[in-house]
Amino acid sequence: MNRTLGTCYYPEHWPREVWEEDARRMAELGLTWVRIGEFAWKRLEPSEGDYQFGWLDDAIAVLKGAGLKVILGTPTATPPRWMIDKLPDMLALDAEGRPRKFGSRRHYCFSFEPYKAECARIVTALAERYGRDVDAWQTDNEYGCHDTTLSYSDAARDAFRAWLSRRYNGIEALNTSWGNVFWSMDYDGFDQIELPNLTVTEPNPAHSMAFRRFSSDQVVAFNKLQVDIIRAHSDAPIAHNYMGKVTDFDHFDVGADLDIASWDSYPLGFLEDRAGAGEAHQIAYARQGDPDFQAFHHDLYRSVGRGRLWIMEQQPGPVNWAPYNPEPLPGMVRLWSWEAFAHGAEAVCYFRWRQAPFAQEQMHAGLLRPDSAEAPAFAEAAEVAREIADAPTASVTQAPVALIYDYASEWGWSLQPHGAGLGYFKLLLDTYRALRKLGLSVDIVPPDAKALTGYKLILAPGLLTPDPALVHALAGSEAEVIVGPRFGARTADMATPVPLPPSLPGIDVTVARVESLRPGAEIALANGGAVLGYRDILEGGAPVIEATSDSQPVMMREGALSYLGGWLDQPALTRALSEACARAGVHVREMPEGVRCRDTATERFWFNYSTETVDIDGNTLAPAGVLRQEL
Repeated sequence: MNRTLGTCYYPEHWPREVWEEDARRMAELGLTWVRIGEFAWKRLEPSEGDYQFGWLDDAIAVLKGAGLKVILGTPTATPPRWMIDKLPDMLALDAEGRPRKFGSRRHYCFSFEPYKAECARIVTALAERYGRDVDAWQTDNEYGCHDTTLSYSDAARDAFRAWLSRRYNGIEALNTSWGNVFWSMDYDGFDQIELPNLTVTEPNPAHSMAFRRFSSDQVVAFNKLQVDIIRAHSDAPIAHNYMGKVTDFDHFDVGADLDIASWDSYPLGFLEDRAGAGEAHQIAYARQGDPDFQAFHHDLYRSVGRGRLWIMEQQPGPVNWAPYNPEPLPGMVRLWSWEAFAHGAEAVCYFRWRQAPFAQEQMHAGLLRPDSAEAPAFAEAAEVAREIADAPTASVTQAPVALIYDYASEWGWSLQPHGAGLGYFKLLLDTYRALRKLGLSVDIVPPDAKALTGYKLILAPGLLTPDPALVHALAGSEAEVIVGPRFGARTADMATPVPLPPSLPGIDVTVARVESLRPGAEIALANGGAVLGYRDILEGGAPVIEATSDSQPVMMREGALSYLGGWLDQPALTRALSEACARAGVHVREMPEGVRCRDTATERFWFNYSTETVDIDGNTLAPAGVLRQEL
């Protein structure tokens, strides 16, 4: 696998006379890839059927003439105004029934079939014209960004009813599965079912969970429509650019139809509103980003891409959209780039080439300033380009530890968090953070029994609705396995299963009841640390490994299978994971504050997110420093 760099470019934003100069400077910088076109529908089709491809022909020719490779994005995230006039019902509605209006982007409903037909038409035109000319494709842009997966439109309601009719064998089967006898919610027919919004109090969680599954399937179908068209005309690989902590559709399902999973990495923007850290942590890492948030997504999307990972947008400087938008610490753009490569990225593309002097993103930095002078990130990108030219060809190796990630469990936790501030993503990130603080490389894997082969330690925290095959695979694994809390706590239709969870073969443990804990009401553990936020109250004959200070079981184990019945603080979680690693034969090494380690097949990388210089095996690692060692 070769490591390459790229950028995102908008030739339609700039005078024609600067294109050659831009392309020349990109090539001289050491870039390989240039993404174009993903927001250009109005320029490509100013009015219905009036295709204007000449400027795009020209732009592709200029870029390829400079030796660059072109990624062409389909423009379906920004339908033009004339289309809204033609199809006013294509707009999504939010949960309050308000239209997501024109004037920004992502203003469409995944369920509105006439809009999907328009998408098929423009994608067909692009694929027919450029299928043999471009080097890669991107479908749409950032599915789900700005809370745009769920739509409460009439089109979504009608499609949801049809989806339910296919899923359930008659309305009585649905009533039984959903428990609609409660509160007299039985339906007489599928045409009576509305969307789960604007109810007096919370809707039936089975109803909401079905709507989440349906909405995810709509994204999958929308993406597949485009992929199938492109594949009919092009052999170039196809990617989509996912976002950080966008969890309301199943990325594994979307990725099954793609060649590459890419994501848009904005470490400083995500620190403020997505990494879930407290104020002190945000201040300490304000110019570096969270030490684990980016790495988590690298590992997640490498799995979504079945080994193929790109960073389609890498933050190069201050962004415009976070609560606070500081400049990165010098060296961080280089660190973020190398961290992506260490986690298996084939390409890191900086967003954007030149900062826009107009519209919504004019405060978003690029590699160039609006006047075309070099921004600070330009020099760091040049340094990375020189370094990867000298780096050996890289390959990813299987990590010793697997962390299972399940989108349906995320939906279930969001519907029934049972306590303020509790959520599946945060639980997973807390677990991942503890593993990384122990110096471990981690693979994030789907909830699929076939994905578990070869690992020494497998973790399944919060896995709410595992299928039976996965349950049996975990129970029968030769690896050390830790599951819980809330493992198997709900059926696919959000009912409590009987026998009570976790119902795991090989371990005598039952969750008798559950409780959530307010901040300040943590439960101390006998060996130190505490249970935070959530606790399963356990019964059973399995040996107790962790207990509260008043001897109530929190973690129980038989053989290599453990049930962890609480959300542990970092000291307690670190202890439990260290002990599991020792049993599994996995070497751990506690990291200095802000320092992280990652192995490829032939290299070990060290990354310093802290503002202090640290010593690593006799090597000095400065703030924002990267150390690469041959294995």
